[in-house]
Amino acid sequence: MRLQTSRGNVDVDRLIRHYAQMCRIRAFEETAIAAAKEGLVKGAIHPSIGQEAVAVGVCSNLETDDVLLSTHRGHGHTMAKGAVPVEMMCELFGKEGGICKGKGGSMHIADFRVGMLGANGVVGANIPIAAGAAHAIKLKKTSQVVCCIFGDGAINRGPFLEGLNWAGVFNLPILFVCEDNGFAATTRTKTMTSGAGPAARAESLGIPSTEADGNDVMAVDETAKALIDGIRAGSGPRFLVAKTYRLTGHTAADTAPYRPAEEVESKWQSDPIKRCLETILQTGIEDDVPEYEANKGRDEIRKAYEVAKAAPWPDVAEAFTDIQDMDAPFGVMTR
Repeated sequence: MRLQTSRGNVDVDRLIRHYAQMCRIRAFEETAIAAAKEGLVKGAIHPSIGQEAVAVGVCSNLETDDVLLSTHRGHGHTMAKGAVPVEMMCELFGKEGGICKGKGGSMHIADFRVGMLGANGVVGANIPIAAGAAHAIKLKKTSQVVCCIFGDGAINRGPFLEGLNWAGVFNLPILFVCEDNGFAATTRTKTMTSGAGPAARAESLGIPSTEADGNDVMAVDETAKALIDGIRAGSGPRFLVAKTYRLTGHTAADTAPYRPAEEVESKWQSDPIKRCLETILQTGIEDDVPEYEANKGRDEIRKAYEVAKAAPWPDVAEAFTDIQDMDAPFGVMTR
């Protein structure tokens, strides 16, 4: 259903799905933060609250067999790519039933069934991995696309140059997405970045760059669709800078004292979920319609928490599976 708003003609059904998915992601992360305070989460978690529009806008244009590489802040990307929340929650809790059997935790969560090759605890390390996956796709001559998401802090690390250079040299089918939230952990990125920033660096390597309002799910969706369609048609690598803001601390335990409270408060006015709902309501849709869809997702997350909390611990013998046996020929994986 398409209706006219102050923004023009809008696909309301798609926008409501985006709203519901963003609410679902936020509910997952708010629940995970609360669970961390209970001592249920094993290891650190890095929330992406405030950045949900990037995950949803980009990943809604990826097919199941397209490949996604994410960061330590990857819950939203993983869910938007199609992973099951209860399996993700079990993974964070280190429980049986986790996507990676409880071994990966938050920063190394992966789900090959939906093309999610993994989050990565090393900043920028996902970029050359994504280039390798894209090169494999090119050699296989399939129509898949690789999407690699990273933060603006990653552009100052060596893997950024290596990965983008490789993608450019071999004209690989990959979309690089820089979630530019202005911070590298607890440091303002601009204070540690020489030059004009992410887009300029991509352009210097011959990779065309586009910028989008990362708090506007429609803008991200439309921009990502155009770029992904072009890549799938053979355009080669493209670079998307999504300007956004992390509304919480770097980790669940970070109270972010390095940011003025007034700054954070003002940024809540651009909350992507709030902005999306405002656009939906401009179409004349009653507010209980999007909220009904959003509440279904919130209920799903609440149940995921309950299941994960009650789930058993993995068998101790599982610690010796899925590891690399260095004594075996060529380092064969033991299962």
